[in-house]
Amino acid sequence: MIVGVPKEIKEKEFRVGIVPSGVKALAQAGHTVLVEQGAGLGSGIADAEYTGAGAAMVATAAEVWGRAEMVMKVKEPLPPEYPLLRPGLILYTYLHLAPLPELTQVLLDARVTAVAYETVQLDNGALPLLAPMSQVAGRMAIQVGAHFLEKEAGGRGVLLAGVPGVAPGHVAILGSGTVAINAAQMAMGLGARVTMLGRNLPKLAELDALFRGRLKTLASNRQNIEEELAKADLVVGAVLVVGARSPKLITREMLSLMPKGAVIVDVAIDQGGCVETSRPTYHSDPVYEVDSILHYCVANMPGAVPRTSTFALTNATLPYAMAMADKGFGRAMQEDRTLLRGVNVHGGKLVSREVAQSQGREWEEISF
Repeated sequence: MIVGVPKEIKEKEFRVGIVPSGVKALAQAGHTVLVEQGAGLGSGIADAEYTGAGAAMVATAAEVWGRAEMVMKVKEPLPPEYPLLRPGLILYTYLHLAPLPELTQVLLDARVTAVAYETVQLDNGALPLLAPMSQVAGRMAIQVGAHFLEKEAGGRGVLLAGVPGVAPGHVAILGSGTVAINAAQMAMGLGARVTMLGRNLPKLAELDALFRGRLKTLASNRQNIEEELAKADLVVGAVLVVGARSPKLITREMLSLMPKGAVIVDVAIDQGGCVETSRPTYHSDPVYEVDSILHYCVANMPGAVPRTSTFALTNATLPYAMAMADKGFGRAMQEDRTLLRGVNVHGGKLVSREVAQSQGREWEEISF
């Protein structure tokens, strides 16, 4: 199979879809890997490292897209890439289609096969390709939240760690999955007071035992959320419904409960955000203010730490890429239900129930 890796074009997106070790594994298995010149520079990977691993470097994105049978990316295609989509192409990347009806239609019209990292799902519900970036984003949420709490950055001037004689800051985390757990670990490591609100009560019990009471856990309901907002310096939105839009757990009206200058980091923004007032932002202009509350809603947070993120991502995505390259799309899907769950669009048909429900569209079971 010919595998293509273009340079990412999303603003301030420095990750790349494969690292040299992945190129080497594919090349040794007899596959051709095309990498756009300079694609890895943002992650600290020189073109020579790719060629040394067996890749062919090509000058333009158009050549990568035009020759590849499978394109490995990090982020969803953007409008300049739409004309490069074509029937039969396998697109293997993060898509987060639920809040993106326009992109969904483009993929349907182009008759591509779109495999979304974020919906590749094990039988136990785990998301192996989303997990590494969720770990990064959860940890980053506390870093960026702590920064924007500083007065010069627009926040209320609270140090999350506190100091002797002064109480530490309060962090409220909505959700109990990978993002939430990593955010809680970072916040508690700083010494902040942390409350996690989730609907998975067995998971909350597990985390309560793991952290031996250091983490306060609450069932996620409107009353508990409102009570936590009233004392939160930093709120992390870490809610995920696989493949679907995130529920809006914080309304604009609820912002009035929060201390002025508090910060919301809505990590769920990829799936539409869990805060009514959230809208996607970029690393170049990451925050905005609504009713005296700072909102940080960067939709590609891990792109700010690409060296870590790229290698973590390829560790997870490569085995599935190898399966599709070695076996072909149809056989790989038939033999692995985990990978099959990742298919969102195939042959001009929407095959993801969650995306369809989020957009009010019809969907079909995938067939080969």
